[in-house]
Amino acid sequence: MSDDDVGRLVRSAASGDRAAWEALVDRYARLVYTVARGFRLDDADVADVSQTTWLRLVEKLDQLREPGSVGAWLATTARREALALLRNRREVSLPESTRSEPVDELQPEPWQRLVAEETDAELWHAYRKLSLRCQELLRLLVFEPVGSYAIAAAALSVPIGSLGPARARCLTTLRALLNQPAPQRRI
Repeated sequence: MSDDDVGRLVRSAASGDRAAWEALVDRYARLVYTVARGFRLDDADVADVSQTTWLRLVEKLDQLREPGSVGAWLATTARREALALLRNRREVSLPESTRSEPVDELQPEPWQRLVAEETDAELWHAYRKLSLRCQELLRLLVFEPVGSYAIAAAALSVPIGSLGPARARCLTTLRALLNQPAPQRRI
């Protein structure tokens, strides 16, 4: 099915065509499920992410800028919903005094944490210098993996065979940015 055909399907569903909506769900339900499952969520959480993703589509169906790219929109939305679910789960964690897990005696020393934080800061600074296309590609394949190249290709609307070479080019550029000498800081 071409992007034009998918676009017509989206527009029909937006105007209330139930058969068009069912065709969209049939076509993309597996994609939404696979993206959510890629975050290693349990069945109930995958179902919640999938349901919320479809709800978001219902809310935005008539506002999509590129109706033919609804698959990429769904993949991105499912990823965001899965991340939001995981983020909320972390925020609701128990206070230190109520945890039953043993204290980890192998905690890094303060200087080790500082080095790690500085390294992370340098990485993200270099990452923000990349093109938006490279940032999105690396986020989907490296930093917040969606589970497979097929899902990433759908989210980016590119052929699956182009992802490996593009990933390599983006990582080479990131590596070059990281290897640039740091500017001298005045103390």
